[in-house]
Amino acid sequence: MDLDFTNEHKLFREEVRDWLTSNVPKESRPIDGSEMRAFDVAWQKTLYDGGWAGITWPKEHGGRGCSIVERLVWFEEYARTEAPWVGCMWVGLNHGGPILMAKGSDAQKREHLPKILRGEAIWCQGFSEPNAGSDLASLRTYGEIDGDHLIVNGTKVWSSFSPVADFQELLVRTDREARKHKGISWVICDMRAPGITVQPIQTMAGHWHFAQVFYDNVRIPLENVVGGLNNGWSVAQETLSIERGIAFILEQVELTGIVESLIDMAKNVTGPDGKRPAIADDSIAGQLAMLRAEVSALRSLTYVAVSRSQSGQPPGPEGSITRLFYAELQQRIRRLAMDIIGANGLELEGNDGWPERYLNMFRHTIAAGTSEIQRNIISERILNMPRGT
Repeated sequence: MDLDFTNEHKLFREEVRDWLTSNVPKESRPIDGSEMRAFDVAWQKTLYDGGWAGITWPKEHGGRGCSIVERLVWFEEYARTEAPWVGCMWVGLNHGGPILMAKGSDAQKREHLPKILRGEAIWCQGFSEPNAGSDLASLRTYGEIDGDHLIVNGTKVWSSFSPVADFQELLVRTDREARKHKGISWVICDMRAPGITVQPIQTMAGHWHFAQVFYDNVRIPLENVVGGLNNGWSVAQETLSIERGIAFILEQVELTGIVESLIDMAKNVTGPDGKRPAIADDSIAGQLAMLRAEVSALRSLTYVAVSRSQSGQPPGPEGSITRLFYAELQQRIRRLAMDIIGANGLELEGNDGWPERYLNMFRHTIAAGTSEIQRNIISERILNMPRGT
């Protein structure tokens, strides 16, 4: 790994820290609904006006054009100042935008990239279906070619932020006769097109940003196909490689602060014996020490990914190692928090939000590919083990 912070990086860190300290919103981010959308859009507009909206985007597409090390510095300072998550802007910034840069037509780039950066368009994902989640290539939502349009029928599920989205990155089967992975297309779907119904799904954490989306003869122009008709599987794989690679750097960096907050809580909450602080319990103290070590290991994995990206290597299957470790570490942290809080953890409200975060963390080993999928990728593509049955 070759990753050095130069004097220029240190000056850049000071610039980032000063700007974030002056501009991070004081109010808390709403969890869902129109209030969430308004908050996320306003924060994205603030980032854009300040010249920080496109940290990971090249200058030719309106971004800041930061080096990979500068991006790491940005995310470290972003986490340190507890700046708000970009929320419903995430898919556009980290999926839709990057894929359009790599595979989109000039017209698609002109139409969508500026709107994503300015916070004028929110994107959601339309990949998984009720019977095509882990086995995504089994999707059945069909797009029939009718002149210069696709007529789409079917349904998608677990579509994050679709209740407030303007556009969707949608996978549809456009050739039923082709082999399983060959007849799929990646298309831009206008979420306000006639025939679309969004049915929100409440999670066990009480959130409403998931939904099932239904398509009833939805007309999508063929010019909205990205990467070529029936070539959607390769475009989808590139989308997922971004998500499993360095797109979650901020969340990985944030875990350091989360573990330290958990340690502080353990110092101020009565432990299992009802007499001493929780941190005085040998088992809890040992688990906290292990979590701190694991967060340090995750940080090292993140630095390796950044270093590889800096050398020009595209995201590869090794991103699944970091993604899997991060997802399961998230769950171990939240689970220990519930052990420390004890019976009070049954109350969703209060306790500094730990109960809500505990319920929300179960999604981490499902989203972006289940733990089983990640392990299969690691075993087959990195360890060259036989394909699982």
